[in-house]
Amino acid sequence: MANVTSFLSTSNKTRAADGAAPCYAAGAMTETKAAEAPRKRRRIGRAALLVLLAAIVLLARPADRHLRAASLLLRFADERAQGFLPAYGKHTLDERLTEVPSARGPVRARVYSPVGVKNAPGVVIVHGVHRFAIDEPRLMRFARAIAASGVVVLTPEVKEIAEYRIDAASIETLGAAAHSLRERLGGKPVGLMGMSFAGGLALRAAADGAFAEDIGFVVAIGAHHDMRRVLEFFRKNETSWPDGHKEALAAHPYGALVLLYSHVEALVPPADAAAARDAIRLWLWDDREASKAKLAELSAEARTQVEALLEGKADVPALIDEIAKHPEQALSVSPAGHLGELRAPVFLLHGATDSVIPASETQWLAHDVPPALLRASLVTPAVEHVELRGEPSLAQQWELVRFMAGVLDVAKD
Repeated sequence: MANVTSFLSTSNKTRAADGAAPCYAAGAMTETKAAEAPRKRRRIGRAALLVLLAAIVLLARPADRHLRAASLLLRFADERAQGFLPAYGKHTLDERLTEVPSARGPVRARVYSPVGVKNAPGVVIVHGVHRFAIDEPRLMRFARAIAASGVVVLTPEVKEIAEYRIDAASIETLGAAAHSLRERLGGKPVGLMGMSFAGGLALRAAADGAFAEDIGFVVAIGAHHDMRRVLEFFRKNETSWPDGHKEALAAHPYGALVLLYSHVEALVPPADAAAARDAIRLWLWDDREASKAKLAELSAEARTQVEALLEGKADVPALIDEIAKHPEQALSVSPAGHLGELRAPVFLLHGATDSVIPASETQWLAHDVPPALLRASLVTPAVEHVELRGEPSLAQQWELVRFMAGVLDVAKD
């Protein structure tokens, strides 16, 4: 089970975004590194999972939902996994590209449908900050794992997130995707799942009266509660918890880069904003030559500023202070103060040592979500932001299986 929680990530360690960008996966394992994990370690992990599943069968009532959850995680960890457990409750899939209508025009999307499942529930899964968007391999693998469990999955391409921007405009796209999937399924409300900043945006969409009838539940993984507080975290390398205590934590520098990219207009003169944004985006894509070509288009002042940012030499606290002068932008993408109208059950999951969005944000969310709607709030050392951290203990594996079982259970309701 060495990779069992990697189902939570659509990211990797290369610097391209949510699979590449630590904005969604600081410390995440790349596909290559995962493949290179020692076989012995994997055998030990799977043996531990077998023990856990035996306990589930003996103790859990009903056991079916826990077995389906564990089966899903095993399939995501290894698409080629064989045997009773990976095959438990597994369905063949119909997979195709489609479009989601929205107020801003059609949105490219992909739908994964389990074959032969009548009245299947549905969930919208929002991709992370990655230029490949819905074509990112791990997102596709996760969508297939969920869909094979008997759930129709829709993955919409969210333009702003694919372009490394955390923008309130994305909220409408998420809501439109939920509405479209609900209509596809004959009117049954669907789930909405988002990772990292997309988790916060998913909560905003669910709390919007325009989409309340479309969204039946929300899953927010490694999400933010208040972007102003996240910015303060990157400025001070210190987290603030709901009980008032503060904790020192070194913020991942790449997360700051993506946040600053989202507010580049506050960092350079207006005439330089477009070229500066292109230079940073190309840098995030690891296209350094093209990035340097864009830097050459900037004024001397802006070029110095952006080069320092890309090379890790910028005065990040000072830059964040500039962004903080416009709190309305941060509030527009924050669940904080907007959750009173929620009607959908909520599931929250966060890595205990997350250095991109600190786990304190999920604690703030847990305090802000109406108590009757909070189905689960799990902060675990087994997850690093939205990726596996180390080798989960049996207790941690059980917590993760139980969390996913709860999600699958509410999806069927």
